[in-house]
Amino acid sequence: MRLNQPVLKRQRPTQSATIPHRRPRLPFWRLVILTIFMCLLYSHAISHLRSPQAVLVLGGATEREQFAAEFAQQHPDLPIWVSSGSNPEYSEWLFAEAGIAPGRLNLDYQAVDTLTNFTTLVDTFKAQGITSLYVITSDYHMRRAQVIGDIVLGSRGIVFKSVAVPSGRAPESFEKVARDAARSMLWVTTGRTGATLARYFQWRRD
Repeated sequence: MRLNQPVLKRQRPTQSATIPHRRPRLPFWRLVILTIFMCLLYSHAISHLRSPQAVLVLGGATEREQFAAEFAQQHPDLPIWVSSGSNPEYSEWLFAEAGIAPGRLNLDYQAVDTLTNFTTLVDTFKAQGITSLYVITSDYHMRRAQVIGDIVLGSRGIVFKSVAVPSGRAPESFEKVARDAARSMLWVTTGRTGATLARYFQWRRD
């Protein structure tokens, strides 16, 4: 007598579920750094092709204005803008002593820190058709000023040449540079400088 044996069905091998391939996304902070780096390259390349049409002096140290007065003597055709520098009486006297005509000197006191040195005047420069500047500040301050300038001035198509005033001080920290680079990007995209965040992150306006 023959016993019925169970019939085994052959199962098809299951295929593992295919996981869609995702391209790795560039982290936001790397995108910001890449954007800044590209701005720097562009600005530095173009700045060699355009002759500066004005001088911007960043306030914060009297030696910057003293240097700028001598610099203005060597560039007699350029107007000078001093952003939140010394009091008007001293600045006007200083440039007058250097033989600079009053009509060349523009004193502006809107800025409260390095970022606003640029944001408060960039549209004025743009309206006057200025596409290239000399930017004067202390050597220790220049790294941060360059990054801010490349972003803020660059957003209006303005390039600049840096002129550093010797100070004997060590350069500012990369933390300050990164902080104001981020604030500059915020200003370009939203029109806000992020100054109100100072009390939350405990930084000093400078």
